Amino acid sequence: MKFRRKQRENVDINLASLIDVVFILLLFFVVTTTFTRETQLRVELPEAVSGSPAEDQQVKHLDVAISAEGVFSVNNQLLPKNDLATLMDALQKESNGDTNLPLSISADGKTQHQSVIIAMDAAGKLGFSHLRMTTVEAAPPAP
Repeated sequence: MKFRRKQRENVDINLASLIDVVFILLLFFVVTTTFTRETQLRVELPEAVSGSPAEDQQVKHLDVAISAEGVFSVNNQLLPKNDLATLMDALQKESNGDTNLPLSISADGKTQHQSVIIAMDAAGKLGFSHLRMTTVEAAPPAP
């Protein structure tokens, strides 16, 4: 007895619809992706060419001092807390909303870097554009 074999059908996968789905997913991911933008704060480092004071001493300025322990003071007034919100409130109060005032950050040489970053972040969030980091003139090496 001889059985008839069925003809095998060729199985093909239609890739056209699969490619459409892949392109739609790609488009979805491109549209919904958020890109982080790095913000920069311009810092004008003072030049230590001479020991004379700057010419704009009559203009009101803000001075943020940071001790070695990370304690903040704004214009020689100690702050009750050493966090970003307190520093921003003090800067806002002292400047009366004028962000064109020059802002100097004076940090002790042993201050943690995080404390200086908090001060720079507060200045950046409030919109201060004239930021100075104060330094002392280095002594010439001893012969």
